[in-house]
Amino acid sequence: MPEFDSEPKPKLPASTERMMEQVELRAARMIRGRKRGYRNYWRPVALVGLIGWTVVVPMLIGIAVGTWIDHTWPSRFSWTLMLMVGGLGFGCMNAWNRVKEAQEDH
Repeated sequence: MPEFDSEPKPKLPASTERMMEQVELRAARMIRGRKRGYRNYWRPVALVGLIGWTVVVPMLIGIAVGTWIDHTWPSRFSWTLMLMVGGLGFGCMNAWNRVKEAQEDH
């Protein structure tokens, strides 16, 4: 196919060229995978593990801090329970964002 554009293309910054190369490589890899019917079965497994830790870690932190508060300043309210529920809510919010990012990447 003949080249109709006889003017030289402007020189792009190195970071832009690197980004364009990475995008081209990723697009080529995706096209190859779709043609072959390749499916990565470990990716959903990894996502489930990541979501689990994303929910569990804030809950454990809430439990630890709540237990410390309950032992240091006793009251009629259970800080352990309240901070555990708060950690659960925070972890679920983080997990939701991770799943949305994974869907956008796929």
